[in-house]
Amino acid sequence: MSDVVWRGCVIPDDLLYDVGMNVWVRPEADEVVLGMTDVAQTMGGRMVQVTWRRVGKTFARGRSVATIESAKWVGPFPTPLTGVLVAANEEAFGEDIAVANRDPYGAGWIARLRPERFDEERAHLLDGDAALRAYQVFLAEHDIHCYRCEE
Repeated sequence: MSDVVWRGCVIPDDLLYDVGMNVWVRPEADEVVLGMTDVAQTMGGRMVQVTWRRVGKTFARGRSVATIESAKWVGPFPTPLTGVLVAANEEAFGEDIAVANRDPYGAGWIARLRPERFDEERAHLLDGDAALRAYQVFLAEHDIHCYRCEE
């Protein structure tokens, strides 16, 4: 894995991305791990609360598997893939609500999903290089520079 940094935003090249949803996807065997991108955590600001959906439930692509409340924003954390929610990262966020602000691609993951239509829905996801190009345009258009919470 190598991390590309553009305008302070880290965009690992070994992940898949739904840039419109600002969600990253890491396939692991028959599951995927989902999280918010560095761009998303920057735009939202410091997280203050996460409300999780029920593990074991099936969610369609675009549906919310959690609600994120931050200093600047309250809204859904959408899944870019249809599947069963198999785990939510409640423990890490219970210990440190800003874990996704500090480590969005590691300890700050949001959910694990068992995708039901991965091959079909994979077409909506960009690899690291394509996501970088899309984010370069987005960051420039919106004059965004990423940062991480320190406390």
